[in-house]
Amino acid sequence: MSKKNPVLRLVAAMLAACLLVLAGPVLPASAAGPNLAAGKPMSASSFADVYGAGNAGDGNQNTYWESANNAFPQWIQVDLGSAVSVNQVVLKVPAPSAWATRTQTLSVLTGTSSPPATTTVGSAGYTFNPATGNTVTINFTATTARYVRLNITGNTGWPAGQISEFEVYGPVASGDTQPPSAPSNLAYTEPGSGQIRLTWGASTDDVGVTGYDVYANNALRGSVAGNVLTYTDTQPATATVSYYVKAKDASGKQSADSNTVTRIGSGGGGGSNLAIGKPITASGSVFTFVPANANDNSTATYWEGAGGSYPNTLTVQLGSNADVNQVVVKLNPDSSWGPRTQTIQVLGREQSATTFTTLTQPIVAQFAPASGNTVSFPVSGRVADVQLKFTSNSGAPAGQAAEFQVIGVPAPNPDLAVTNLTWTPASPNETNAITLSATVRNSGTAASAADDVNLYLGGALVGTANIPGLPVNGTATVTQNIGTRGEGTYTVSARVDADNTVFEQNETNNTFTAASSLVVAQAPGPDLQVLSVSSNPPNPAVGAAVTFNVAVKNRGTAASGATTVTRVAVGGTTLNTNTPSIAAGATANVAISGSWTATSGGATITATADATDVVAETNETNNTFSQAIVVGRGAAVPWVEYEAESANYQGTLLEADPLRTFGHTNFATESSGRKSVRLNSTGQFVEFTSTSPSNSIVVRNSIPDAPNGGGIEASISLYINGTFSRKLTLSSRHSWLYGNTDGPEALTNTPQGDARRLFDESNALLTQSYPAGTKFRLQRDATDTASFYIIDLIDLEQVAPPASQPAGCTSITAYGAVPNDGLDDTAAIQRAVTDDQNGVISCVWIPAGQWRQEQKILTDDPLNRGQYNQVGISNVTIRGAGMWHSQLYTLTEPQDVVGGINHPHEGNFGFDIDDNVQISDIAIFGSGRIRGGDGNDEGGVGLNGRFGKNTKISNVWIEHANVGVWVGRDYDNIPALWGPADGLEFSGMRVRDTYADGINFTNGTRNSKVFNSSFRTTGDDALAVWANQAVKDQVVDNTHDNHFINNTVQLPWRANGIAIYGGYDNSIENNLIYDTMNYPGIMLATDHSPLPFSGTTLIANNGIYRSGGVFWNEDQEFGAITLFPSSRDITGVTIRDTDISDSTYDGIQFKTGGGNMPNVAITNVKIDKSNNGAGILAMSGARGNATLTNVTITNSADGDIVKQPGSQFTITGP
Repeated sequence: MSKKNPVLRLVAAMLAACLLVLAGPVLPASAAGPNLAAGKPMSASSFADVYGAGNAGDGNQNTYWESANNAFPQWIQVDLGSAVSVNQVVLKVPAPSAWATRTQTLSVLTGTSSPPATTTVGSAGYTFNPATGNTVTINFTATTARYVRLNITGNTGWPAGQISEFEVYGPVASGDTQPPSAPSNLAYTEPGSGQIRLTWGASTDDVGVTGYDVYANNALRGSVAGNVLTYTDTQPATATVSYYVKAKDASGKQSADSNTVTRIGSGGGGGSNLAIGKPITASGSVFTFVPANANDNSTATYWEGAGGSYPNTLTVQLGSNADVNQVVVKLNPDSSWGPRTQTIQVLGREQSATTFTTLTQPIVAQFAPASGNTVSFPVSGRVADVQLKFTSNSGAPAGQAAEFQVIGVPAPNPDLAVTNLTWTPASPNETNAITLSATVRNSGTAASAADDVNLYLGGALVGTANIPGLPVNGTATVTQNIGTRGEGTYTVSARVDADNTVFEQNETNNTFTAASSLVVAQAPGPDLQVLSVSSNPPNPAVGAAVTFNVAVKNRGTAASGATTVTRVAVGGTTLNTNTPSIAAGATANVAISGSWTATSGGATITATADATDVVAETNETNNTFSQAIVVGRGAAVPWVEYEAESANYQGTLLEADPLRTFGHTNFATESSGRKSVRLNSTGQFVEFTSTSPSNSIVVRNSIPDAPNGGGIEASISLYINGTFSRKLTLSSRHSWLYGNTDGPEALTNTPQGDARRLFDESNALLTQSYPAGTKFRLQRDATDTASFYIIDLIDLEQVAPPASQPAGCTSITAYGAVPNDGLDDTAAIQRAVTDDQNGVISCVWIPAGQWRQEQKILTDDPLNRGQYNQVGISNVTIRGAGMWHSQLYTLTEPQDVVGGINHPHEGNFGFDIDDNVQISDIAIFGSGRIRGGDGNDEGGVGLNGRFGKNTKISNVWIEHANVGVWVGRDYDNIPALWGPADGLEFSGMRVRDTYADGINFTNGTRNSKVFNSSFRTTGDDALAVWANQAVKDQVVDNTHDNHFINNTVQLPWRANGIAIYGGYDNSIENNLIYDTMNYPGIMLATDHSPLPFSGTTLIANNGIYRSGGVFWNEDQEFGAITLFPSSRDITGVTIRDTDISDSTYDGIQFKTGGGNMPNVAITNVKIDKSNNGAGILAMSGARGNATLTNVTITNSADGDIVKQPGSQFTITGP
């Protein structure tokens, strides 16, 4: 028959199994006694798709092993665990209704070692017929075997070997019904050099013990008679050998294994532990018991696999081939780690191979504190990767290893290293072309093939030169012209074999950094540079006339001389203005002639100095400056967002219930638009068609947590225009919080019934740009192994190339930072920032790359005031190559940092800022997994501190922090440093997936704004002003004149979209707010004990969609806009020009509290579809009044304007 669809085969097989219970054919009888192969390890020459060898021993006829197709001969083998007497094999394929008649040609091989060498049954054709249950029985003369193998050379039903059950039976002597008991108290001594003498206690048997089999390293070593209880083995002193003994009786029955003893050898195979600190991965892990713990040279830390997911694998990458002779696995020797056995197999991968081969068969390894909790595996092989495969552990639900050691020596291979770097001219200025020279040496033990060497300035690639093949100890010097460079100090480095095409003895020494930096001096002459561009009005409405002012600086040494043209291009409009000569060092503020008519959505403003190139400048690359101008509501983001439910999909559409229930593992409630798509089965997908060019992707998704918490990683397949592109790695390590409480720090990472914070995001830069109309498909393939995938949305963005190092900036590589090496770069970053603060350098440059940071960047407090060092950085400029390119990250959760951190809540990443700091174009990825309270776990803060005056943060991406940005410190936190934020600006921010606030202005923050920024999946207010009382002077330092303008807020999973708690003359304008889970889109409140409201608080021109919810034990309902005078009055409120749509409860809600809400003005507001509430609601305890002007209310479930009985709140006007 033809091969059927696997799913159809399975369904058919299940139906057939049911029918066979009622009326099945008479099957051939098996030998008496148990199936000796049941549950035993199965292996095979190959397998197809998901049809692995283990299916042939799982006791289920409807699952099966299938070999690679069209590749006979093939084999499948069972390891019975010990040598026993066997005389029958029973083979099956799936049930009759699923599979038709076929004949497979095969032979049976048996033996006591692997592979078995004895052909016990010669090759013959065996017919699997539905009439006989698709079962074949093969009888043969009894023989002793541990391994039984089927060698298959043909199959009339499919071009592969196929077996669903592989059963092995043995003879039973008359009257002999029980196997012997296991030998007891196995021990050893070493009576002489090279001798190991074993002794044990006698076994018992119902008929009589006829002998004992002795196993060394899981192979039969020898046998003695039943009345002999000793055995002496000869082994070299260097060998590590593990022994156990089995008893047997006359019928061939064997006992269980005795205890295992291990003689540790002297390791004469030579070499050292090659695994320390090498890249190490695992099939899974739990909590903080990550793979890296297993090769950190400490038994105090350990790796543990994910429970219930055998086989667990732990793989160390040596980098290149090594001749290995021993693998050692250790657990903590402390007595608290009780004895346990783990079944472990050792496998290896040669450097040019793509698959692993067996170095040892599975061994039941006995760990005991009395013997150091150490087990050694003698091996022999030349491999680059070594893998442990765990299939059982008597002491835990998964494999465990505190140390995974690989003993051996590097195999012959080249070893390429850059040994010298020079440049000419030695002291260039901005007009001199520069040539770099690099010398490469092969210090390995084998010749190398031709390769490349990359050359870098300040961490940025500036050229690639070819190097010829090199003999052992051979060298070559190559040169590369890198053109002119701007003024500044540059770290010069080179990396040979950057793409790792040459297998080397040492892959860690390919990078070389010159001992001195390349210093490029400023050239004599003029150099015009655009510093900034401003618009008037700064936030125009559609159709408004917009004018511009451009700041042009002459950073050169001579006046620009001739009149130049300063140009502004925006939205298809070009405006030119003549600019007189600018003196050296001076800045001209050029008012551009003419105006631009603002269009919906905004545009990019590009300002150019000397646009017609009339001045011969020393640097012609810095004349242009660009920034966004936003028109209308929300942020002008550079990506396009695509919802899964609006795409083409094959999967299950998830939709929220009418109440948008939250906190009970409600995926749809936590989805954008309250809808998402679930992929449960192989082949299901979501396919998006792009509307603009794209070279990057962000996926908001949910995959399952690990059974014991801690999250998992799983791939999903990305297809582009129908062709497989790559695997994307999704993760749940930062999602899944549990508990049915709403307390801010009362949730846990430990799985239980109710869960929230179900989604997280993954991002990837693609290898090329794809035009509009490209189809991006996220598909669940057979190799994508999460039990489900929920796709909410994707962002597609055209990411610009990495920016070059600006003139005057110094790279962190000059201080020793190395990108992408996984090592902590904190010390280098801190030294660079300190030098900038102290005037040694003028700007810190973070080049493209992944930079690990495990401590907050701050200023050391020489007076050690307070328990924690909370002095921030001042007068510092930090620039990056772009938020997609220059990324800081941490691998350590704050509470786990060795050596402590400046403050447990503030964490071990990002920056502590005190005054006059500019940070732009970087990303900060934290390690947070919870807000706090769960065993003192913390999430950390991306940017925090006093912030002071003139601080500006732009284009910074913050993800997986507890708080994105916390602005302000209490006055009593070093009173001498009191300096609230004043004139602080945030723009182009991208804050994602936090456990608390996005950006919070507190402690007297004033005259500050957040503009044109995006917030998604925050765990508290995405944006907040909190007039905290902990200030120097509660009259002078009330928080005031702060503005949240043109921001987009999506999916806060706790608290509000935007909130203001006290203060005066603060505003919320031109924002878009979507899908709050449980709180308002916008809230004005006096909880959290703020200083009083005064002046005017403005809510203007916002769009609020699908907002509001129920919280605090599901007892309190909140409107899309809510005023909550918890303790004080809320005064001076204006709400105007705002659209409120599809609210979960009320559109606008005046809540019961201890204060009044007098004279609220509501003008030009549209409220539509208040699904479970009123258009406007005044609660029973509300006090105050509101005047409505041109307010439209439609489709309200409980009425357009509702006053609850007892309310003292008055509403007047239409």
